[in-house]
Amino acid sequence: MAVDIRRYPGIRRLAGDYAYDFARLREFFAGDPAEPDAWRMAIERARAHPRDRAAVADALVRQQQRRGAPPEARAAVERLRDPDTVAVVTGQQAGLFGGPLFTLLKAITALKLAARIRQDHHVPAVAVFWIDAEDHDWDEVSACEVLDGELHPHTIRLAPPDGAGSRPVGTLSLTDAVTGAIDDLAAALPATEFTATLLTRLRSAYRPGTGMGEAFGRWLEFVLGEFGMVVYDASDPATKPLVRALFTREAQFAGRTAELAAEVGGRLVAKGYHAQVTSHTDGVALFSLHEGRQPVRFADGLFHVGERTLSQAALLADIEARPAAFSPNVLLRPLVQDTVFPTVAYVAGPNELAYLGQLKPVYAHFGVPMPLMVPRSSATILDSAGVRFLSKNDLELESLHAQDESTLNRLLEAQLPQAVEQAFQDAASALDEKLRRLIEAVPAVDPTLEGAAKSVAGRMHHELQGLHTKMIHAAKKRDDTLRRQFTRTRAQAFPAGHAQERSIGFVSFLNRYGPGLVDRLLSDLPLDLGRHWVVTV
Repeated sequence: MAVDIRRYPGIRRLAGDYAYDFARLREFFAGDPAEPDAWRMAIERARAHPRDRAAVADALVRQQQRRGAPPEARAAVERLRDPDTVAVVTGQQAGLFGGPLFTLLKAITALKLAARIRQDHHVPAVAVFWIDAEDHDWDEVSACEVLDGELHPHTIRLAPPDGAGSRPVGTLSLTDAVTGAIDDLAAALPATEFTATLLTRLRSAYRPGTGMGEAFGRWLEFVLGEFGMVVYDASDPATKPLVRALFTREAQFAGRTAELAAEVGGRLVAKGYHAQVTSHTDGVALFSLHEGRQPVRFADGLFHVGERTLSQAALLADIEARPAAFSPNVLLRPLVQDTVFPTVAYVAGPNELAYLGQLKPVYAHFGVPMPLMVPRSSATILDSAGVRFLSKNDLELESLHAQDESTLNRLLEAQLPQAVEQAFQDAASALDEKLRRLIEAVPAVDPTLEGAAKSVAGRMHHELQGLHTKMIHAAKKRDDTLRRQFTRTRAQAFPAGHAQERSIGFVSFLNRYGPGLVDRLLSDLPLDLGRHWVVTV
């Protein structure tokens, strides 16, 4: 069962056109992922660009050793040393317990695309998950929502450690509060045959004293490492020297990145789309990590970082001596990623596409090959009862999005015996005709009575509609089963009115379906740019 992505709630026009009318957007991207030749050219670009593969692989090996990565993930890192190997990259912030379902869907898409490259192009390819552990938005990563046994959403929230909100998430160590958060999770999740193992693994990954980014990486490797997923913590200082030249060029041409992105954003808006990133030309696409995470600004020929003011020479010297003390902002991060890895494709959320489409001239400015941008697979996971309910009643998934009872009322109305409903329609039509004739005839007797006749007609219509409403209410009482099925399916698909994949943590589904969920998604979830899929396990 699938939904046209353009009808799915929360999807903006650009994402729909990217899937169904790419010609309108071709100028903003490096190629159409629906075209085989685009993949061939992207593979050639990624292979030709010089990069220190050995240094990247060595850094990944150290990360994997620290986290205890499984053999399949370690073997994938070794393949990255081969100059012929390309990467399909995706990424996300280090959300608590893995974050929403879309995080898992991004990773699944990357793994499937890497397998397709190996099969269709006979090129070694690995999937890489980029943990954006240098972001400092604690509120963004510190909560996880799950569904309880009654399908009510529960939010598990982690108390902020010292430095939360100002320091990069990757530098924050988990406190004893994480033990309580896992206890809260255990209380919220319905007990299944998979719960005990799930909680054991979570407690192993999310231990007091472990960094938030490292805990997230351990958890991803528990879930996906056996499928060859390479997990990379972007806060690793060991790889910062590999992108020193990008940081240097950004400082040398202060404001140019923002200027280029803003110009493309204007072109997107002129074509009826939206600009995801609206940056100021005094902004430098860098953060300083000297004291927390602070943006670098450029004004009056000087650079400003918090209370510090630096000349260009001083900033360049700082970057040369300590590249690990700097971090890219949203405009430069993709280029850092594609300098470190031989990226042939980046798997993005549907609404990430707008800001990525602003970056084509930025890639050219830095001389970094731009990869293909592939929207992640989009899906809702329903149990078999929910899928049967949709099929039996010929309901579209998106019709469950509204949190009122309009869809339910239409269903219940359709359950009325045909003879009853037809009798009502006949009565309504007959009443309309008789009252129309009456209202036309009254003025011949007394024109002043026309208003009274219309008033009487209105009351009669109201009474008849009231009778119909009572019939619907009677049907509601009679058909409690339909109401329960509707409520239960809607609670799964759009908990509290939000799209499941964007709100419910994938840990909730692993608890319900076990590790077989990942196998099912890898084998059965289609790589289709324009569809949102309904999956049952």
